[in-house]
Amino acid sequence: MNVADFDFELPDELIAQQPSPERGGSRLMVVDRASGRIEHRHFTELPSLLRSGDLLVVNDTRVFPARLIGVRLPGGGAAECFLVRETDQRDTWIALVHPGQRLHEGSRMLFEGPGTVLNAEIIGRHFHGRRTVRLWTNDGSPVRDAIDRLGHVPLPPYIKRGDEAGDRDRYQTVYARERGSIAAPTAGLHFTPAVLDALRDRGVERVSITLHVGYGTFQPIRVDRVEEHQMEAEHYEVSADTAGALTRALNERRRIIAVGTTTTRTLESLRVADDGTIEAGAGDTAIFIHPGMNSGSSPG
Repeated sequence: MNVADFDFELPDELIAQQPSPERGGSRLMVVDRASGRIEHRHFTELPSLLRSGDLLVVNDTRVFPARLIGVRLPGGGAAECFLVRETDQRDTWIALVHPGQRLHEGSRMLFEGPGTVLNAEIIGRHFHGRRTVRLWTNDGSPVRDAIDRLGHVPLPPYIKRGDEAGDRDRYQTVYARERGSIAAPTAGLHFTPAVLDALRDRGVERVSITLHVGYGTFQPIRVDRVEEHQMEAEHYEVSADTAGALTRALNERRRIIAVGTTTTRTLESLRVADDGTIEAGAGDTAIFIHPGMNSGSSPG
């Protein structure tokens, strides 16, 4: 299948640059899988579309402000460091840097804000402009805290504006818990406490998985054939409680509703024991959901 088969025209004026005034005010398209009939509803109507006994699975990852904007040392020219993922070595990250052609091994950057100074040194170069970057603070305070104070929310590339203070809240699900994503699991952004309460009152069970969204959500497709695209692996964790709820729902032939592609990719990556029990655990998934993929496949 050709990547070009998915091209479509989307006028710029139809791409909202600001969230709706109220979370949950978005429209909802409902497709009847049996008839193909399409309805246009509102997200607040979701509880009426689900039924008692359904199991709703959400991704509780929390976005952190992964874009650091500062200066190069020496010289003071502008520099940006987009933290992609932390390595096994403490305070060392794989990152995209700009301007990449001027930032080689040994290059340093400085990021400053009120009461906070964060230093960075490039200690390795990789493909597609990636670097290994070591971070440290002048006073020895935790690097994570400095990132949270100085960082900017990495908005999707179709949002043509800088991040704003309010984005730290709105670009986060109301049930976000586990810090680690550089992008939000966007399907979950529409849920409000009121919608979650209505789902509970209707008898819909809710459990969480964690998948930390990585750079793959921004990653350009550099191949012509869909099947040749390689997704970046992303880390997921599934608790024993969630695995048990999934097993019970399957055994009782109840519906399992995955919220978004991050949740779907995690569920598709879980191992199933010989007796049909869903196994809890953690791992990395590089599953790429596209037409023709085999449901239930495992990354091995």
